[in-house]
Parts: sequence; C-alpha cells; structure tokens
Amino acid sequence: MVKNPVPDVDILTADHDRHNIEFITKSCNDGRINDETADYMRRLYSDGMACYRDVFHVLGKCFGSPKTAVTEYDPATDLSVNKPIKIVDINPLCSYLVNHRLDADPMRNQFFTCRASHKIDLSVSSIVTVIVAAQKNVERAIEKVTGKYYKFFVDDIVSAVKGVFTEMGNNTGIKKIEEKIRKRFSTKYVTNAAEEVLSILGQSEDELVVKLVRALDKIKKPYLHLNDVWRVKCLFDLIPQARTFIERLRDVMPERIISVRDKFYDITNPRNYRDSKVILNIGTPDKIIPMEIICQVRTFFEFERKTHDYYAALRENPNMKNAKIESEAAELMESGIEQYNKMICQCLDDLLERVGWNILYSRGNDVSLFEGFPRECKLYYPHEIVEKIMNKLDAAVKNEIFVVNNSSSKLDKTQEIAIFRFMARFVLVSAMPYNRAGYRVSGDTLAVRLFNFVMNEVSRYYSPKA
Repeated sequence: MVKNPVPDVDILTADHDRHNIEFITKSCNDGRINDETADYMRRLYSDGMACYRDVFHVLGKCFGSPKTAVTEYDPATDLSVNKPIKIVDINPLCSYLVNHRLDADPMRNQFFTCRASHKIDLSVSSIVTVIVAAQKNVERAIEKVTGKYYKFFVDDIVSAVKGVFTEMGNNTGIKKIEEKIRKRFSTKYVTNAAEEVLSILGQSEDELVVKLVRALDKIKKPYLHLNDVWRVKCLFDLIPQARTFIERLRDVMPERIISVRDKFYDITNPRNYRDSKVILNIGTPDKIIPMEIICQVRTFFEFERKTHDYYAALRENPNMKNAKIESEAAELMESGIEQYNKMICQCLDDLLERVGWNILYSRGNDVSLFEGFPRECKLYYPHEIVEKIMNKLDAAVKNEIFVVNNSSSKLDKTQEIAIFRFMARFVLVSAMPYNRAGYRVSGDTLAVRLFNFVMNEVSRYYSPKA
C-alpha cells in the first residue's frame, strides 16, 4: 500500500529546522554563543511545524474559528497581501493575517451610529485582527541575544555588584571593578556571572561572596529574554477588549502563562510605546518554549507602523546618535495616543444618553443593564487612585459642574452620580494617559468636558506636582 506523500510544507519546514540547528551549532563552535545558550536555542528552533500547531491551538482555544479568509501578511510593509491562503499551506516560514471575533467582548454592540433609516455603522467592533508572524530568523535571534540582551545582562551584573558593595559599606575601588567586569564580559560571550565576577575580585571575605552569588544568580541570562521566536500580534479596537482577552487566557490556560505585562498606562518608556504582552509556554513544563502575544489597539498600531524606518536606521548604524530618532518616534506615538483618545471621547458621547436610560430602566433590583460593562479587570489603576478621582467627580456633580440634560425623567443627584461614575470608569479603563502635559481634546460638549476632567486627574496621578 502506497502512503500519501508528505506535504511540501512539512518538507520545507524540516529543511528549515536543519538549517537553523546548523547555524546555532556553528555559532557555538565559533564562540559567538556558549553551550547553554545553544541548547536553549535548539529547543526553540526544533520541530517548527509542531510549535506552529501549538500556536494555532492557543488561538483556537481563545477565539474559535476565523471569521474571514486567511491572507498572507508582509512584515516589511505591515500590510496584508490580497492573496488568500489555505490552512494546509501555512507554515512557520510565512506570516499570515486573519480576523477572529472576541466572544467575551464586554463592549459588543455598545458603540454605533445610526444613519438614514435602518442603516447602522459600528464605531467599535468585536473583531480582532490577528497577525501570526513567521518564525523569527535565527540569525536575527542570535544578534539580539549577543547584542541587546547581552548588554542588559552586563548592565544588571554591574548594578548588582555595586548594590552589594554599597550594602556592605565598601565602595573602595568600585569604579575599577566595574571597568574590569565590562572588559571581561566584552572579550567573550559568557553567562556564568557569579563565577566570572568572583574570579575578577580574587580573594574576598565569605559574607561578600555569599551576597554576590545570591544577587548575581537572580539575574536573567541573555538567552532567556528570547521570547519572540514564536509570536502573534492581536489588534483590538479598545483597550478593555485586550484586557478581556488576557483574562480569557488566564481562565483557559493559567498553567501556560509565564508572564503578563500591561503597558497601556506606561509613560516612562522613552519610545512612548503602549501595549500589553503575554508570554505563554507552548512547550512542556520541563522544556519551556515561549510564545509572545502582543495586544495592541488598532489606532495606535497604524502610528507604530510609521516608526519602523526610525529603528531600522538605528539597527543598520548602531553608532549613530539616537536621541533625535527616539524623540521623533515618541512624538509620533503621542499622536497615536491622542488620535485613539479622541475615539474614546466620541464613544463616551455615544454612550452618555444610553447609560442614563439604562440606569433608569433597571430590572427592578437596582442592577443596571450596563452592569459589568466595562468589566472589572486585574489590570487597572490602583484602587485608591480611582476612588480619589471618583470623589472629585462626585463633588463636581453635586456642584452642578456636570449635569445630565434632556433626561427622560427627573434625575436625583444619586442617579446623576451613578451615570457620571459609570462614564468616568469607562474612560479610566479605555483611555491612555498622555505623555504631553496639558493636552486636551478640543470641544465643549458634556462628553468632552467629562473626558478632559478625568484625564486631567490621571495626569495629576502621574505628575503629582501638576
């Protein structure tokens, strides 16, 4: 009996796996990386098709089946290619784009505008655009491990040594020690931090050695930063949708989650980049293979695409001064934040009247039809900050700075406060804080004034002196 021939994509992927392993082995033999780094990278670059199927498994568990045709994706332009592809043709060497629906979306059907007659335009949808990247190029991966990640590693070593010496009350010669450490680690790629540092210091007292070993053993080795060999980017209309997706991951596969990082509120990043990132294990508990899922809002993504040329120039010429490039890219990102927040302000305007009606038309048990929207999330501002903003808002409502006009019936202050608290919570979970001090959405509608009020209080949280 003749067996079915092996599909071409399997042959292609197996050949690519062999190329990757050969390159890793050669890099190790050349001294570019060491044995433990090579072993870790072989794990990430073996059985490419099996890893890719695990990527599909994660997406399927969270989103179900695709809602549109699968198309190729061009990473160079960050645009989809108008060329549908079949599932059997997908392999780790190509990127693809597909749209799914977030069934657990707490925002579903809340934002729409009515046109003539029966025509409805969705302002915000539950559709999530999922970009599944090709397997990361192995040469680029080794460049990152021996370059950027290795620099972080050496910086952390120097910082840890300085910290221990300061704690011991001994800063004598610390500058020379730092110079020796940086020189030793620059001559070759090494990851056994404690052993190398102790050999540099020579004979030392036992207490110092113990403290140094403890501190240095906690430092993350450079190759362990390599989390994006397998990676996915999910584009949402709104931040709460991204956080709902992350909560879904926590519910469905908690044992797979390695880390969660939420940077939608982060104004400390010099590049002004905002997203959430989840690292999942698509391997086994004893052989971890990380998969990176980046969650971003669609509006911000359009601006982020435009920064690629900035950072491509830096990669090609790492010695060039990057302060100006960083500043220009951060300004571009700030424009993306402002554009996104304008959409949130428009959503606030769309919701304002409907929230009032739904609070009035409760189910008889004082539970609004909007209860749970937007859903509370673990990724949120600290409770005391939220309460401080809400208390200021209550006072503003009582002083009639904010008043609900054109209500279907007379509202008392308790009902008005409930409406404005709901709307303020929507802003807090949906909008991104500005990096540019004093920015305001233009206009004088109730929604605009409320939005600017809340965002001004958020700005006070980040800059207490403001």
